[in-house]
Amino acid sequence: MKKKITSVDVAKAAGVSQATVSMVLNKKYNVSFSKETIQKVERAAEVLGYQSPGRKNRRASRSEKLIVVFCPTLTSPYYSMLIQGIESAAKNQDYGIFICNTQRDPKQEERYLRLVRTIAPQGIIYACNPSPELQEDVQELSKKIPLVVISNKEKTTTMDAINQDNTVVGRMMARHLLELGHKDVAFISPPLTRRQWQRTMRVEGFVEEFAKEGLREHVLIRSADPAVDTVIPRMDSEYTLGYQLTKELLREGKNFTAIAGQNDMMAFGAIDALQEERKKVPADVSVIGCDNIFYSGIHRMALTTIEHFVVSKGRDAGDIILRKITAAVSDCEELQPTSLYNVEYQPRLIVRKTTGYVKVKKHKKKNN
Repeated sequence: MKKKITSVDVAKAAGVSQATVSMVLNKKYNVSFSKETIQKVERAAEVLGYQSPGRKNRRASRSEKLIVVFCPTLTSPYYSMLIQGIESAAKNQDYGIFICNTQRDPKQEERYLRLVRTIAPQGIIYACNPSPELQEDVQELSKKIPLVVISNKEKTTTMDAINQDNTVVGRMMARHLLELGHKDVAFISPPLTRRQWQRTMRVEGFVEEFAKEGLREHVLIRSADPAVDTVIPRMDSEYTLGYQLTKELLREGKNFTAIAGQNDMMAFGAIDALQEERKKVPADVSVIGCDNIFYSGIHRMALTTIEHFVVSKGRDAGDIILRKITAAVSDCEELQPTSLYNVEYQPRLIVRKTTGYVKVKKHKKKNN
Protein backbone atom coordinates (compact mmCIF):
# COMPACT_ATOMS: atom_id res chain seq x y z
CA MET A 1 0.00 0.00 0.00
CA LYS A 2 1.11 3.51 -0.71
CA LYS A 3 2.45 5.28 2.35
CA LYS A 4 0.24 8.13 3.60
CA ILE A 5 2.01 11.46 3.32
CA THR A 6 2.18 13.33 6.64
CA SER A 7 3.10 16.86 7.67
CA VAL A 8 6.47 15.46 8.82
CA ASP A 9 7.21 14.41 5.22
CA VAL A 10 6.28 17.86 3.95
CA ALA A 11 8.46 19.49 6.61
CA LYS A 12 11.47 17.38 5.59
CA ALA A 13 10.95 18.12 1.90
CA ALA A 14 10.58 21.87 2.52
CA GLY A 15 13.35 22.05 5.10
CA VAL A 16 11.15 23.59 7.78
CA SER A 17 9.58 22.49 11.07
CA GLN A 18 6.34 20.52 11.29
CA ALA A 19 4.74 23.45 13.16
CA THR A 20 5.56 25.77 10.27
CA VAL A 21 3.92 23.35 7.82
CA SER A 22 0.78 23.23 9.96
CA MET A 23 0.49 27.02 10.29
CA VAL A 24 1.21 27.75 6.63
CA LEU A 25 -1.18 25.16 5.20
CA ASN A 26 -3.94 26.10 7.64
CA LYS A 27 -3.42 29.83 7.02
CA LYS A 28 -2.76 30.44 10.71
CA TYR A 29 0.07 32.92 10.57
CA ASN A 30 0.73 33.45 14.27
CA VAL A 31 4.27 34.39 13.28
CA SER A 32 5.58 36.08 10.20
CA PHE A 33 6.70 33.81 7.33
CA SER A 34 8.64 34.92 4.31
CA LYS A 35 7.07 34.53 0.88
CA GLU A 36 9.83 32.05 0.04
CA THR A 37 8.99 29.82 3.05
CA ILE A 38 5.29 29.81 2.22
CA GLN A 39 6.02 28.87 -1.40
CA LYS A 40 8.41 26.06 -0.36
CA VAL A 41 5.82 24.52 1.99
CA GLU A 42 2.97 24.77 -0.50
CA ARG A 43 5.13 23.39 -3.33
CA ALA A 44 6.30 20.44 -1.22
CA ALA A 45 2.73 19.63 -0.14
CA GLU A 46 1.56 19.72 -3.76
CA VAL A 47 4.39 17.54 -5.08
CA LEU A 48 3.95 14.95 -2.33
CA GLY A 49 0.16 14.96 -2.62
CA TYR A 50 -0.33 15.90 1.03
CA GLN A 51 -3.89 16.38 2.23
CA SER A 52 -4.51 18.29 5.49
CA PRO A 53 -6.48 16.39 8.16
CA GLY A 54 -10.07 17.52 8.10
CA ARG A 55 -9.92 18.89 4.55
CA LYS A 56 -12.00 15.99 3.29
CA ASN A 57 -14.43 16.49 6.14
CA ARG A 58 -14.77 20.17 5.33
CA ARG A 59 -15.49 19.35 1.71
CA ALA A 60 -18.03 16.72 2.66
CA SER A 61 -19.75 18.99 5.14
CA ARG A 62 -19.97 21.96 2.81
CA SER A 63 -23.57 21.05 2.00
CA GLU A 64 -24.33 21.13 5.73
CA LYS A 65 -23.21 24.74 6.21
CA LEU A 66 -26.75 25.87 6.77
CA ILE A 67 -28.49 28.44 8.96
CA VAL A 68 -32.27 28.24 9.33
CA VAL A 69 -34.23 31.49 9.65
CA PHE A 70 -37.75 31.55 11.11
CA CYS A 71 -39.61 34.46 9.55
CA PRO A 72 -43.30 35.41 10.09
CA THR A 73 -43.78 36.80 6.57
CA LEU A 74 -41.77 37.39 3.41
CA THR A 75 -43.98 40.23 2.15
CA SER A 76 -42.88 42.86 4.68
CA PRO A 77 -39.92 45.11 3.72
CA TYR A 78 -38.82 44.96 7.37
CA TYR A 79 -38.20 41.20 7.23
CA SER A 80 -36.63 41.47 3.77
CA MET A 81 -34.10 43.88 5.29
CA LEU A 82 -33.44 41.52 8.21
CA ILE A 83 -32.80 38.62 5.85
CA GLN A 84 -30.49 40.82 3.78
CA GLY A 85 -28.36 41.40 6.89
CA ILE A 86 -28.36 37.71 7.83
CA GLU A 87 -27.35 36.68 4.31
CA SER A 88 -24.46 39.15 4.22
CA ALA A 89 -22.99 37.61 7.39
CA ALA A 90 -23.62 34.03 6.24
CA LYS A 91 -22.17 34.55 2.78
CA ASN A 92 -18.88 35.79 4.21
CA GLN A 93 -18.39 32.37 5.83
CA ASP A 94 -19.78 30.34 2.91
CA TYR A 95 -23.02 29.50 4.73
CA GLY A 96 -26.43 29.23 3.11
CA ILE A 97 -29.73 30.16 4.73
CA PHE A 98 -33.02 28.27 4.67
CA ILE A 99 -36.08 30.42 5.38
CA CYS A 100 -39.09 29.01 7.23
CA ASN A 101 -42.02 31.31 6.48
CA THR A 102 -44.33 30.66 9.45
CA GLN A 103 -47.04 33.08 8.21
CA ARG A 104 -47.58 33.98 11.89
CA ASP A 105 -49.23 30.58 12.37
CA PRO A 106 -48.07 28.68 15.51
CA LYS A 107 -48.99 25.34 13.91
CA GLN A 108 -46.84 26.11 10.89
CA GLU A 109 -44.05 27.27 13.19
CA GLU A 110 -44.30 24.00 15.13
CA ARG A 111 -44.08 21.98 11.89
CA TYR A 112 -40.90 23.82 10.95
CA LEU A 113 -39.44 23.17 14.40
CA ARG A 114 -39.97 19.45 13.85
CA LEU A 115 -38.35 19.73 10.42
CA VAL A 116 -35.35 21.54 11.89
CA ARG A 117 -34.64 18.57 14.15
CA THR A 118 -34.38 16.29 11.12
CA ILE A 119 -32.15 18.48 8.92
CA ALA A 120 -29.91 19.51 11.86
CA PRO A 121 -28.73 22.96 10.71
CA GLN A 122 -25.66 24.48 12.28
CA GLY A 123 -27.58 27.50 13.54
CA ILE A 124 -31.07 29.00 13.86
CA ILE A 125 -32.21 32.63 13.78
CA TYR A 126 -35.68 33.72 14.83
CA ALA A 127 -36.45 36.94 12.96
CA CYS A 128 -39.09 37.72 15.60
CA ASN A 129 -40.13 36.39 18.99
CA PRO A 130 -41.26 32.73 19.00
CA SER A 131 -44.98 32.15 19.53
CA PRO A 132 -45.69 32.19 23.30
CA GLU A 133 -46.87 28.57 23.29
CA LEU A 134 -43.59 27.45 21.66
CA GLN A 135 -41.23 29.54 23.80
CA GLU A 136 -40.12 26.60 25.98
CA ASP A 137 -39.50 24.37 22.94
CA VAL A 138 -37.31 27.04 21.37
CA GLN A 139 -35.37 27.52 24.61
CA GLU A 140 -34.67 23.78 24.79
CA LEU A 141 -33.57 23.78 21.15
CA SER A 142 -31.16 26.66 21.87
CA LYS A 143 -29.28 24.36 24.27
CA LYS A 144 -28.48 21.99 21.40
CA ILE A 145 -28.06 24.31 18.39
CA PRO A 146 -26.73 27.92 18.32
CA LEU A 147 -29.90 30.04 18.24
CA VAL A 148 -30.46 33.80 18.17
CA VAL A 149 -33.76 35.64 18.60
CA ILE A 150 -34.20 39.12 17.11
CA SER A 151 -36.41 40.22 19.96
CA ASN A 152 -38.84 43.06 20.49
CA LYS A 153 -38.98 42.77 24.25
CA GLU A 154 -36.90 43.12 27.39
CA LYS A 155 -33.48 41.52 27.54
CA THR A 156 -33.61 37.74 27.62
CA THR A 157 -31.39 35.80 30.01
CA THR A 158 -32.07 32.42 28.44
CA MET A 159 -31.11 32.83 24.75
CA ASP A 160 -28.80 34.90 22.58
CA ALA A 161 -30.76 37.91 21.37
CA ILE A 162 -30.69 41.11 19.36
CA ASN A 163 -32.95 43.33 21.44
CA GLN A 164 -35.28 46.20 20.66
CA ASP A 165 -37.46 47.89 23.29
CA ASN A 166 -40.57 48.77 21.34
CA THR A 167 -41.87 51.06 24.08
CA VAL A 168 -38.87 53.32 23.44
CA VAL A 169 -39.75 53.45 19.74
CA GLY A 170 -43.35 54.41 20.58
CA ARG A 171 -42.22 57.12 22.98
CA MET A 172 -39.89 58.63 20.37
CA MET A 173 -42.71 58.80 17.81
CA ALA A 174 -44.99 60.47 20.36
CA ARG A 175 -42.37 62.92 21.62
CA HIS A 176 -41.68 64.14 18.09
CA LEU A 177 -45.36 64.88 17.50
CA LEU A 178 -45.76 66.54 20.90
CA GLU A 179 -42.81 68.83 20.21
CA LEU A 180 -44.56 69.91 17.01
CA GLY A 181 -47.64 70.88 19.05
CA HIS A 182 -49.88 67.93 18.16
CA LYS A 183 -52.35 67.10 20.91
CA ASP A 184 -55.03 65.14 19.04
CA VAL A 185 -53.42 62.17 17.33
CA ALA A 186 -54.19 58.67 16.01
CA PHE A 187 -52.14 55.49 16.06
CA ILE A 188 -52.95 52.84 13.43
CA SER A 189 -51.74 49.26 13.74
CA PRO A 190 -52.14 45.67 12.55
CA PRO A 191 -54.00 43.42 15.05
CA LEU A 192 -53.00 43.97 18.70
CA THR A 193 -53.27 40.40 19.95
CA ARG A 194 -51.50 38.37 22.64
CA ARG A 195 -49.54 36.55 19.95
CA GLN A 196 -48.31 39.85 18.49
CA TRP A 197 -47.81 41.63 21.80
CA GLN A 198 -44.65 43.36 20.55
CA ARG A 199 -46.94 45.63 18.50
CA THR A 200 -48.83 46.53 21.67
CA MET A 201 -45.57 47.61 23.34
CA ARG A 202 -45.02 50.24 20.64
CA VAL A 203 -48.57 51.55 21.11
CA GLU A 204 -48.16 51.59 24.89
CA GLY A 205 -44.95 53.60 24.65
CA PHE A 206 -46.72 56.09 22.38
CA VAL A 207 -49.70 56.48 24.72
CA GLU A 208 -47.48 56.76 27.83
CA GLU A 209 -45.70 59.77 26.37
CA PHE A 210 -48.99 61.58 25.74
CA ALA A 211 -50.22 60.58 29.21
CA LYS A 212 -47.23 62.41 30.72
CA GLU A 213 -48.66 65.60 29.23
CA GLY A 214 -52.17 64.83 30.48
CA LEU A 215 -53.31 63.96 26.95
CA ARG A 216 -54.07 60.26 27.30
CA GLU A 217 -57.67 60.72 26.15
CA HIS A 218 -56.48 62.63 23.07
CA VAL A 219 -54.92 59.50 21.51
CA LEU A 220 -57.08 57.46 19.12
CA ILE A 221 -55.95 53.85 18.72
CA ARG A 222 -57.27 51.99 15.71
CA SER A 223 -56.10 48.42 15.01
CA ALA A 224 -57.12 45.86 12.41
CA ASP A 225 -59.36 42.89 13.17
CA PRO A 226 -57.43 39.89 14.61
CA ALA A 227 -58.65 37.77 11.69
CA VAL A 228 -56.22 39.67 9.49
CA ASP A 229 -53.31 37.71 10.97
CA THR A 230 -54.90 34.40 9.98
CA VAL A 231 -54.75 35.27 6.27
CA ILE A 232 -51.56 34.84 4.24
CA PRO A 233 -50.37 38.42 3.66
CA ARG A 234 -49.93 39.99 0.23
CA MET A 235 -47.20 42.43 -0.74
CA ASP A 236 -49.61 45.33 -0.19
CA SER A 237 -51.24 44.04 3.02
CA GLU A 238 -49.69 46.53 5.44
CA TYR A 239 -50.16 49.45 3.03
CA THR A 240 -53.84 48.46 2.61
CA LEU A 241 -54.36 48.27 6.38
CA GLY A 242 -52.97 51.78 6.82
CA TYR A 243 -55.19 53.06 4.01
CA GLN A 244 -58.36 51.39 5.31
CA LEU A 245 -57.90 52.34 8.96
CA THR A 246 -57.26 55.98 8.03
CA LYS A 247 -60.35 56.00 5.82
CA GLU A 248 -62.39 54.71 8.77
CA LEU A 249 -61.14 57.49 11.01
CA LEU A 250 -61.99 60.11 8.39
CA ARG A 251 -65.48 58.69 7.74
CA GLU A 252 -66.21 58.76 11.46
CA GLY A 253 -65.18 62.42 11.61
CA LYS A 254 -62.48 61.79 14.23
CA ASN A 255 -60.45 64.82 15.26
CA PHE A 256 -56.68 64.40 14.81
CA THR A 257 -53.81 66.46 13.45
CA ALA A 258 -51.28 63.62 13.20
CA ILE A 259 -51.19 59.87 12.51
CA ALA A 260 -48.54 57.39 13.66
CA GLY A 261 -48.26 54.11 11.74
CA GLN A 262 -47.00 50.93 13.36
CA ASN A 263 -44.64 50.70 10.39
CA ASP A 264 -43.69 52.67 7.29
CA MET A 265 -45.96 50.77 4.89
CA MET A 266 -48.99 51.57 7.05
CA ALA A 267 -47.87 55.20 7.11
CA PHE A 268 -47.78 55.27 3.30
CA GLY A 269 -51.32 53.88 3.21
CA ALA A 270 -52.42 56.61 5.60
CA ILE A 271 -50.84 59.31 3.41
CA ASP A 272 -52.71 58.12 0.31
CA ALA A 273 -56.02 57.95 2.22
CA LEU A 274 -55.53 61.49 3.52
CA GLN A 275 -54.64 62.90 0.12
CA GLU A 276 -57.69 61.28 -1.47
CA GLU A 277 -59.76 63.25 1.03
CA ARG A 278 -57.92 66.43 0.04
CA LYS A 279 -55.94 66.53 3.29
CA LYS A 280 -52.46 67.95 2.85
CA VAL A 281 -49.49 66.20 4.49
CA PRO A 282 -48.12 67.68 6.70
CA ALA A 283 -50.02 71.00 6.44
CA ASP A 284 -53.30 69.43 7.58
CA VAL A 285 -52.17 66.12 9.07
CA SER A 286 -48.63 64.98 9.97
CA VAL A 287 -47.68 61.33 9.44
CA ILE A 288 -44.87 59.33 11.06
CA GLY A 289 -43.88 55.69 10.47
CA CYS A 290 -41.28 53.25 11.76
CA ASP A 291 -38.53 51.05 10.23
CA ASN A 292 -36.94 53.48 7.74
CA ILE A 293 -37.41 51.10 4.82
CA PHE A 294 -35.92 52.01 1.44
CA TYR A 295 -39.06 53.70 0.12
CA SER A 296 -39.14 56.07 3.09
CA GLY A 297 -35.97 57.82 1.96
CA ILE A 298 -37.07 58.40 -1.63
CA HIS A 299 -37.29 62.16 -2.11
CA ARG A 300 -40.88 62.11 -3.30
CA MET A 301 -41.95 59.97 -0.30
CA ALA A 302 -39.74 61.62 2.33
CA LEU A 303 -41.44 59.91 5.28
CA THR A 304 -40.56 60.88 8.84
CA THR A 305 -39.76 57.60 10.57
CA ILE A 306 -37.78 55.77 13.24
CA GLU A 307 -34.53 54.11 12.21
CA HIS A 308 -33.71 51.05 14.27
CA PHE A 309 -31.00 49.56 12.07
CA VAL A 310 -32.81 46.52 10.72
CA VAL A 311 -30.09 45.29 8.35
CA SER A 312 -27.48 45.61 11.11
CA LYS A 313 -29.66 43.52 13.42
CA GLY A 314 -29.74 40.73 10.86
CA ARG A 315 -25.99 40.96 10.32
CA ASP A 316 -25.28 40.83 14.05
CA ALA A 317 -27.58 37.84 14.49
CA GLY A 318 -25.65 36.03 11.76
CA ASP A 319 -22.31 36.96 13.32
CA ILE A 320 -23.38 35.60 16.72
CA ILE A 321 -24.45 32.30 15.16
CA LEU A 322 -21.14 31.99 13.30
CA ARG A 323 -19.15 32.69 16.47
CA LYS A 324 -21.07 29.97 18.31
CA ILE A 325 -20.58 27.50 15.44
CA THR A 326 -16.84 28.23 15.36
CA ALA A 327 -16.60 27.71 19.11
CA ALA A 328 -18.49 24.43 18.91
CA VAL A 329 -16.09 22.92 16.36
CA SER A 330 -12.87 24.31 17.87
CA ASP A 331 -10.15 22.02 19.08
CA CYS A 332 -10.33 23.52 22.58
CA GLU A 333 -13.85 22.43 23.50
CA GLU A 334 -13.24 22.99 27.19
CA LEU A 335 -12.82 26.70 26.44
CA GLN A 336 -16.17 27.16 24.70
CA PRO A 337 -17.94 30.33 25.89
CA THR A 338 -20.94 29.81 28.14
CA SER A 339 -22.07 33.43 28.21
CA LEU A 340 -25.03 34.74 26.22
CA TYR A 341 -24.87 37.49 23.63
CA ASN A 342 -27.28 40.39 24.05
CA VAL A 343 -27.03 43.25 21.57
CA GLU A 344 -29.35 46.24 21.90
CA TYR A 345 -29.80 49.11 19.46
CA GLN A 346 -30.81 52.65 20.29
CA PRO A 347 -33.41 53.81 17.72
CA ARG A 348 -33.05 57.18 16.00
CA LEU A 349 -35.64 59.66 14.75
CA ILE A 350 -35.32 60.52 11.04
CA VAL A 351 -37.22 63.75 10.33
CA ARG A 352 -38.29 64.26 6.73
CA LYS A 353 -41.22 66.01 5.01
CA THR A 354 -44.34 64.29 6.37
CA THR A 355 -44.37 65.92 9.81
CA GLY A 356 -44.66 69.58 10.68
CA TYR A 357 -45.96 71.98 13.30
CA VAL A 358 -49.63 71.73 14.06
CA LYS A 359 -51.76 74.05 11.98
CA VAL A 360 -52.99 77.01 13.99
CA LYS A 361 -56.67 77.72 13.41
CA LYS A 362 -57.37 81.31 12.55
CA HIS A 363 -60.43 82.87 14.18
CA LYS A 364 -62.52 85.19 12.01
CA LYS A 365 -63.09 88.67 13.39
CA LYS A 366 -66.70 89.56 14.08
CA ASN A 367 -68.13 92.50 12.15
CA ASN A 368 -69.52 95.28 14.30
